[in-house]
Amino acid sequence: MTLLSGFLRPGLLPYLLPVLLLICSNLFMTLAWYGHLKYKSVPLVTVVLISWGIAFVEYCFAVPANRLGSAVYSPAELKTIQEVITLVVFAGFAAVYFNEPLSWMQGGGFLLIALGAALVFYGQT
Repeated sequence: MTLLSGFLRPGLLPYLLPVLLLICSNLFMTLAWYGHLKYKSVPLVTVVLISWGIAFVEYCFAVPANRLGSAVYSPAELKTIQEVITLVVFAGFAAVYFNEPLSWMQGGGFLLIALGAALVFYGQT
């Protein structure tokens, strides 16, 4: 048995797969929303059309993530997971793509948002 097969036990997969799909989704959406900022000389209509094409790929991950995830998560939990993933993906994207790591204040703000997300999960009981 490999490490990965032990990690992906059948009972864990319904919880993990939506999260992995949402991570993929957010990678594409972050690229669609912010990737063009390095290319400000490209006409806006071109940027919109390219971003729209990238967003289509994002939907191909997001819709199945939410459909599959609804079997084990509430809609509020799915949205919360998506928002936390968005913050993490954006922080990494900004650091790598723009060479702009988060400041302490921005990180603190993101942490407060993550704490709010925790309330969604702990408030379900």
